[in-house]
Amino acid sequence: MVASASCIVDADMIPDFLVRVTGSQGLPPFISELARLELTIARIDDADIPCNTERFDVNPALELLQLQWSNLPAIISGNNDAHSPTPLPIKQLVLVWKSPFDGEVKCRPAADKDLLVLKIAVEGIPPKAVAARGAVTVASVDAALDSSVKQGILLSPPSLLRRDPAIISPTGPFDDSFCVATSFTLQWHITQSCNLHCKHCYDRSGRSELDFGKALEILGDLHDFCRSNNVKGRISFSGGNPLLYPHFDDLYRAAAERGFDISILGNPSPRSRIEKIVSIQTPEFFQVSLEGLQEHNDSIRGPGHFERTVSFLEVLREFDVYSMVMLTLTRDNIDQILPLGKFLQGITDAFNFNRLSMVGEGAALKLPNPQYYAEFLKAYLDAAQTNPVLGIKDNLINIIYHQQGIDPFGGCTGFGCGAAFNFLSLLADGEVHACRKFPSLIGNINEQSLTSIYYSEKAQLYRAGCSACTKCPIRPGCGGCLAVAYSHGLDVLKEKDPYCFFSVPE
Repeated sequence: MVASASCIVDADMIPDFLVRVTGSQGLPPFISELARLELTIARIDDADIPCNTERFDVNPALELLQLQWSNLPAIISGNNDAHSPTPLPIKQLVLVWKSPFDGEVKCRPAADKDLLVLKIAVEGIPPKAVAARGAVTVASVDAALDSSVKQGILLSPPSLLRRDPAIISPTGPFDDSFCVATSFTLQWHITQSCNLHCKHCYDRSGRSELDFGKALEILGDLHDFCRSNNVKGRISFSGGNPLLYPHFDDLYRAAAERGFDISILGNPSPRSRIEKIVSIQTPEFFQVSLEGLQEHNDSIRGPGHFERTVSFLEVLREFDVYSMVMLTLTRDNIDQILPLGKFLQGITDAFNFNRLSMVGEGAALKLPNPQYYAEFLKAYLDAAQTNPVLGIKDNLINIIYHQQGIDPFGGCTGFGCGAAFNFLSLLADGEVHACRKFPSLIGNINEQSLTSIYYSEKAQLYRAGCSACTKCPIRPGCGGCLAVAYSHGLDVLKEKDPYCFFSVPE
């Protein structure tokens, strides 16, 4: 055989040569097809993959190979053990590609969904159109596309949701990942209806609700926005109490069918409601609120609320739903936060707080003085080292991290103040705000698309944040809290969070 093969000068001739000599040399009948596969792998191994792509496309270092024998990739990968399928004289399509992540060449049989995503990418077919033709959910089509991107079969362009580093922090340097969002959250306050009347509520106005038809249009608009900007879409249903929206189950199902990650910010609810929600799609998390220990909490949220909430957290755990407890920090409950956090160990998955925004009915309450708050943050961080439920959220914690030489974290939204950047707030009547905790109107979904609202001049102003923070080295992961600044009567685009205790070097 070696003597016969010595005349071959072109490696591409090897498969044909093996076809001729297989019978006389006692070689496996599939050896020529195995050689074709190996030659394809070797050729692709030399291919270059672009580091960045401007469009959603097929990996240029990918080939779809029609083999006359099946189950050959298992031999190539070294998985031809006793449990591997035996090569059979049956035609099989095989994908061979070079991973853009680790540079390794991979091969495996092509499944129907692989052929579908390749067709979608080559022909530029919208996922919604594919779902409609195939009578499947958009979520299933998106999941197939996302899986192919993660494997490197398809290439996806980077996120287009970006903040200009020169505007956020022109002095630098900093981790520019704080300026590129890979997901986008619509915090959707679908109803003003609420079964509580909390003393710090920032909006008890009688906003009308959007009808279900319009709500479905918004889901489609959000899906288009996220796909066109190359980000993962998320929805946080809130209110009021979102479960009181008359079409909640249908809207929740429609959001799940469109592939959104969904969370719920609501009140303690009957076990049957959670069972129904989980049967559709388990939420990423379910957030409820406590305002301190039992006596103080019930004075804010009503008698019996504390016990109902603790019991509800047990229901969430029963259904394996990640639970979060949120507290609105005020002068009256700041000293109850650490004791409450200790009580919640083993009861909830996470406990966070936000400083009070003194708007709406919350204007009747007060915040602690800034110096006391700064000392509280230090004590909170110390306690968090031994209490795993204590979440690290307030942007100003980055000041302490900076003082201690610790890398900054993402703060409130993962990007410091993410107002009009990686999230927007949609109110029940269609108003869109940069942040729900203070009046920051940037558009109306009844009159504009989400894209036009997001890229509007008003949104860009909130996205840039407070100009007084631009020289601060921790600005990208901080930016203070615009809502707190607003509730102190400050110009949020020019005057910084009054609780900031960082001295910016001149």
